[in-house]
Amino acid sequence: MLRWNWRNTVVCAAIAATGLAPAPAPAAAQHLSPPGMDFARVLGTPALPGIYGPETAVVVLGYGLTPEGTMRDELVARLRAGLTQAVFAPLSPIIVTGGNPQAGLSEADAMADWLTAAGIDPTRILREPEADSTVANARNTAAMLSERGLRSVVLVTSDDHIDRARSTFAAAGITVVGDLTPGRALWSSVPLHIGGFGPARPAL
Repeated sequence: MLRWNWRNTVVCAAIAATGLAPAPAPAAAQHLSPPGMDFARVLGTPALPGIYGPETAVVVLGYGLTPEGTMRDELVARLRAGLTQAVFAPLSPIIVTGGNPQAGLSEADAMADWLTAAGIDPTRILREPEADSTVANARNTAAMLSERGLRSVVLVTSDDHIDRARSTFAAAGITVVGDLTPGRALWSSVPLHIGGFGPARPAL
């Protein structure tokens, strides 16, 4: 049986507005995957960002900065995927987690600056600038979630890191309801601007 709801409509309208894909009619919707089966992850195909509310945080994991304190391409790719997810879930806070400072700048601070330049409201961004490993990312994020009454997260990291990140966050007691990686966010490499909604990606 085909199912269609407002979330499907919003996602398809948003994708269509970017010019990346036409909006299908409800009758053209694909059938839902069996519970627990994420075919996009299994097949490595592009995935739609999820639509979440204010109780779910988008968590972007850091990646080592250069000695000069600039971001490497890998971290910029994570941020582009994170920006895509953030636009599709405008009520979700964004946690940027990563320490390892270089030239006086932590990974979290560099990521927050990039997102702010992209048009994200700075008050929406929560910085976690102490973590020096995936385990610390998870532990420190768990503390932030507890302090703010947040219940779940969407993880954003590299394709070759996502499985380890998911298991590490789960071991820290965090409910991971979704994930997005650069390799599965096909549209993360193009400017993202949906009419008057959502930020334009900076040329970084």
